[in-house]
Amino acid sequence: MIKFTLNGVQETYSGDPEQTLLKYLRLEKHITSAKDGCSGQAVCGACTVEINGKAKLACVQKMKTLNGAEIYTPEGFPEYVKDTIAKAFVNEGAVQCGFCTPGFISRTKVLLQENPAPTIEEIQKAIKPHICRCTGYKKIEKAIETAALSIRENKKLEITKTSGKVGISQPKYDAYNTALGKRNFVDDIFIEGMLYASLKFSDYPKAKVLNIDTSEAENLEGVHRVFTAKDIPGEKKVGLILQDWSVMIDEGEKTHYIGDVLAGVVADSDEIARKAVQLIKVEYEVLEPVTDVFKAIDGERVHPERPNNFDTTQFTIGDANKVLKESKYTAKGRFETQRVEHAFLEKEAAIAYPNCCGGIELLSQSQGVYEDRRQVAMILGLPEDKVRVTLVPNGGGFGGKEDLSIQGHTSLFAFLLQKPVKLTLTREESIRLHPKRHPVFMDMELGADEKGKLTALKLRAVGDTGAYASVGMKVLERVAGHAAGGYFIPEIDIEAKTVYTNNIPCGAMRGFGANQVSFALESCIDDICEKAGFDRWQFRYDNALVDGLKTSTGQKVFGVGIRACLDAVKEDFKKAKYAGLACAIKNSGVGNGMVDESKVIIDIVSENKIILQHGWTEMGQGVHNMALQTLCEETSVSPEIIEVIVDTEAQIKTGMTTSSRATALVGLAVINAAKALKEDLKTKSLKELAGKSYKGQYECDWTTKPGSDVDEQITHYSYGYAAQVCILDDEGKIQKMIAAHDGGKIMNPMLFEGQVEGGVHMGLGYALTEELPMKDGYLISDKMRDLKILKAHETPEIDVRMIEVKDPVGPYGAKGIGEIGLVPTAGAVANAFTKFDGVRRYKLPLMRDK
Repeated sequence: MIKFTLNGVQETYSGDPEQTLLKYLRLEKHITSAKDGCSGQAVCGACTVEINGKAKLACVQKMKTLNGAEIYTPEGFPEYVKDTIAKAFVNEGAVQCGFCTPGFISRTKVLLQENPAPTIEEIQKAIKPHICRCTGYKKIEKAIETAALSIRENKKLEITKTSGKVGISQPKYDAYNTALGKRNFVDDIFIEGMLYASLKFSDYPKAKVLNIDTSEAENLEGVHRVFTAKDIPGEKKVGLILQDWSVMIDEGEKTHYIGDVLAGVVADSDEIARKAVQLIKVEYEVLEPVTDVFKAIDGERVHPERPNNFDTTQFTIGDANKVLKESKYTAKGRFETQRVEHAFLEKEAAIAYPNCCGGIELLSQSQGVYEDRRQVAMILGLPEDKVRVTLVPNGGGFGGKEDLSIQGHTSLFAFLLQKPVKLTLTREESIRLHPKRHPVFMDMELGADEKGKLTALKLRAVGDTGAYASVGMKVLERVAGHAAGGYFIPEIDIEAKTVYTNNIPCGAMRGFGANQVSFALESCIDDICEKAGFDRWQFRYDNALVDGLKTSTGQKVFGVGIRACLDAVKEDFKKAKYAGLACAIKNSGVGNGMVDESKVIIDIVSENKIILQHGWTEMGQGVHNMALQTLCEETSVSPEIIEVIVDTEAQIKTGMTTSSRATALVGLAVINAAKALKEDLKTKSLKELAGKSYKGQYECDWTTKPGSDVDEQITHYSYGYAAQVCILDDEGKIQKMIAAHDGGKIMNPMLFEGQVEGGVHMGLGYALTEELPMKDGYLISDKMRDLKILKAHETPEIDVRMIEVKDPVGPYGAKGIGEIGLVPTAGAVANAFTKFDGVRRYKLPLMRDK
């Protein structure tokens, strides 16, 4: 018998002494402020609690060690202390997705008990056990300073109140509840009678499945049913663009990668389901996988129905080969970027349950609930109106939650059993299953004349998209479309190939191809400057896009802010002894001939409540704020009475939350919907308008595909622009990053700054240390620690400079900001290192083993 106090209450535990405190808190007590981000690897810090006055990781604390212990979670902290810390986090913009925040709050509470006035260095040391994938840590450090000062002075903090209008740092929507762990993520939700599911993954990247024996698993006590591909009533393959992704691999079929699902078990508990999965016996005919992307181009097909090089983006302007030969200066090289794991702190989880109408309801963390609905309906053989998907704002996405991962399996199991089912992946399973950032191999040649003007660009790029298409062809399309970066280059010859292999699939990730090609381009620009003796800043300024000039696809652009960004960093770059500079352009919207659209509904419930419905996913980036603040700007209603909901029941179909497009599209749709409301408010009060709904939408259907035969090339409706400087100290270590970003109109300065800081932090990891290597179709490691994500003490100062050059399309001139924060970072870092030691870099990451 183990006795301890939990949040001031005496508890007695007589279960498995080897069970972790985290599982006890979450599964037995339903205390969910302690989060599971790393599945017991003791690396993310999201499960931090207080034990005997010390901050401890609950995921590695065994129950047998807790006899006589005094344990506190945020739920049991003194009200003033937790309220002050949480409000400091909210007011300083330290809450983005918020999944990690309760752990940071626990750490802060203990830190301030021991050290009421910590320095930044002491704060960074204290939070070393924690990972935040969203913020870049800077706003967390500031929040801890603010909380410390308030508590020392016994000052009562209040959440900043504003008009909620555009241009104001309105606190993030629902940030206070999120910070304290009061807002549920999917895995925090428990439903009466809920069952638990687990998946059996392929043991081999490529093998023919001869037999799946589920008999032992079926006979395990507590197992309700074992499912295989034979149980799927509808489509057995799904996909965002191509319908090539197998929901489950059946007997007689071939696996395509180690994340393929062969079977699923539903049981009374997660533990029983996982035990049952281990009892499933699979007989394989093991085959040799295709893992080298260049050999794969003409090699044995991964999917018999289409060649491995299933998509190529190709276009030319002028005669680049001829001009390159005639150019006074050229730079060229083969550049290689790596596979990267998103490492969102919230692992994949889904809950599904049958509804009263013969359909299914799904609680999803996806980046596109309407895409979930479409694909789940396909799997179940149901019309879409029988599938309802409700968004539970997620704990980070970064592109990694675009594809259907486990939502389909969860819905299938719940539909066939007619019972609620939850499926949650471990961190190892998450790394194994979902698509990553593409490794891209780029042969680039760049030319310039004797006057320092760029003349021509040639690119041959190959991207390893892994076992399934995902959005791989769109990523390589962006590699091609962003090859010239933020510069005018008159002659262009571009080819980018998307290739299947038996590696883990690759798809959307923040930057979406623009950051890969930026590394190559910015390195070549510095190489030309070195050969010709050109000033690196002036060369970029002279060649930068300005209004009316064309991108690499031939699109004329307007509202271009690159020169303004360069002006903002000029002085710091010029006076630094060792510095690297890089510019960036990043599209907003899918474009390329596809439709970008958004719809909203504004429901006036009462004088004290407005419901604002849209279809975009809130994942920390602040899209709920963008919708809310636009409505406040248009109507002057109070932000405190607005509730934001994303639910397919509203029937306002929206695509994926991707391509830095949500701010513009949801903002323009809200403006459209608010027109009639504004008119009504001239003569009526909200109380008089109760029960009325206002609908609005915005659609961009005028873009064109690069290389298409059109009078005017319009690849995207909008672009964002940036310039970043990396400054090194005399030992060659990164001292400071300066990030000047053109947001068109800064909708919320605090959130804007947080997005850029988080993007730069992710970009630094991409440049320096992060990689997910594979060999022969297998992961070298599936441990989160081996991803080498930078911690707070490893993250240099980040100086964000906000630039506003209005966009002709975006609401109030706003531009997308979610992705561009990391696009120029690797180029700036690589160029700084070259300035320091004279060695040109061609491969990322730059310092993984150093």
